[in-house]
Amino acid sequence: MDFAKRKSRPAYNIIKNRNLKYMDFSLFFIVLGLLVLGLISLFSASSIYAANKGLDSLFYAKRQALWMLLGLGFTAVIARMDLEKMRGFIKPAVVLTVVLLAVTLVMPPIAHVRRWIPLGFMNFQMSEFAKIVLILYLADFFDRNMSHISADPRQLFKPLGTMSVMLALIALEPDLGTPTLMFGTALLVFFAAGVKPRFILMPIAAMVPLFILELFRHPYRLIRLKTFLSPWQDASGAGYQLAQSLLAVGSGGWFGKGLGASQLKLLYLPEPHTDFIFSVIAEELGFLGSLAIVLLFLALLIKGVRIARNAPSFYTTLAALGLTLMIVLQAFFNVAMTTGLIPTKGLPLPFFSYGGSSILSTLTAVGIILNISAHRNQGI
Repeated sequence: MDFAKRKSRPAYNIIKNRNLKYMDFSLFFIVLGLLVLGLISLFSASSIYAANKGLDSLFYAKRQALWMLLGLGFTAVIARMDLEKMRGFIKPAVVLTVVLLAVTLVMPPIAHVRRWIPLGFMNFQMSEFAKIVLILYLADFFDRNMSHISADPRQLFKPLGTMSVMLALIALEPDLGTPTLMFGTALLVFFAAGVKPRFILMPIAAMVPLFILELFRHPYRLIRLKTFLSPWQDASGAGYQLAQSLLAVGSGGWFGKGLGASQLKLLYLPEPHTDFIFSVIAEELGFLGSLAIVLLFLALLIKGVRIARNAPSFYTTLAALGLTLMIVLQAFFNVAMTTGLIPTKGLPLPFFSYGGSSILSTLTAVGIILNISAHRNQGI
């Protein structure tokens, strides 16, 4: 699909239709299905863990349900907003994002990392919202400057520089998974915008030595890499988490052990309600249940790409595509991580893993995509 052809679309602010009856309700129901399955899976994965900490077995599920309801409120509000007027706030949002990412680095560490800003009622993770800000910034930049980039590729230094600052601050938390996800998604947006492949290869070439440096700067990352290559060599030590995850996935069989019947969540798999929740799902629902969830994410991808293709402007095309790819690629990385296809990274499974910032940011992205789908005009 040549998304760069969307540049011929009319400016977004001349699209008058904002009636929610045009919204892609099939996408909304896909998201709703993922949320329901996510909440059920979270309760199953977290109940024993919560009870072992002396908490109500519903503790994590109830908190997640509240974040989901608040996130759906965000979705409803954003779906009715004028995205063209919102463009004026993108650059201030980039500045605010950089500031908050810097503030995160001086916050008290939680589990030896600085990824959250404590707000009392929640630990706010700015990197989750930085993903959305980056995509909207790139969509806005390419919409305004693509013709200039064709004549002067040096214009690309501006978005690359902005992206590099965000990724560097997140990497310092330390967190290598989120910058990798953002970098990969951003490059796909570059390609969809019509940037020539040779200019896309340049940041990749620059990122490789930085990636290697980050591996050696934190020894535990090298250990994770070695563990990924041979998890059973030290299954009771460095490879314990991945080995337990593989045992959970493999023991599920075709149909699973039944909802709530996971054995690996009984304090064998560390914190099963967060990054490794898919392992519990695979054990309880089996291959077919896991496949159903994967197919829902695939359906979300297809719907998101179609919305991007039918979007009323180049800006909204890139925004819808980038946000869709961000959600689906994160899901892919999480599933691949829990099944041993890629090294372990701290990436939650969208709609499923416990975390207020993750749920709120994901549903904010969904609200923007639904907004774009609702602005399809007759004749477009």
